[in-house]
Amino acid sequence: MKQVKVHDKTFELYIPNEKITSVVEEMAKKMNVELADKNPLFLCILNGSFMFAAELFKRIELIETEISFVKLASYQGDKTTGKVKQLIGLNEDIEGRTVVILEDIVDTGITITNIQAQLDKLNPKEVLIATLLLKPDSLQKEVDLNYVGIEIPNDFIVGFGLDYDGYGRNLEDIYTVINN
Repeated sequence: MKQVKVHDKTFELYIPNEKITSVVEEMAKKMNVELADKNPLFLCILNGSFMFAAELFKRIELIETEISFVKLASYQGDKTTGKVKQLIGLNEDIEGRTVVILEDIVDTGITITNIQAQLDKLNPKEVLIATLLLKPDSLQKEVDLNYVGIEIPNDFIVGFGLDYDGYGRNLEDIYTVINN
């Protein structure tokens, strides 16, 4: 599809699935070499990263590896605080382990910085960060990213796990907004 409508916005094709798949394959090849014999725990940040994590993890050839899924809680009672958040769902002991955070997109860097700080308190051997997308012009925090798929401008996008108000995650391609 060249265009899709999600809620009240129209989006046009920006990154086709073939390009996404190619980038993920290259990232997996690099990880297969660099993470050999490290028994890494891949940590998928929900909800947005689930498609990226699935595509990447099925290309990881390491026998000794695991994947887990976590979310960030930003609620106090039934209201959002608007602040980041507490990591929920991490049941694995990460002390002395290599942890690879899988993120769909890094834009401001605030979320990924917060996650890394929380994980550091659990004494991992190292925390590596892999992101499918990076918006370098949006960064507000300095972040050390180990694996970056595609750098993009500060546009609003949907698809391949990224959403607009909960919708559009199921699109296999990534689309950019053409009308606000």
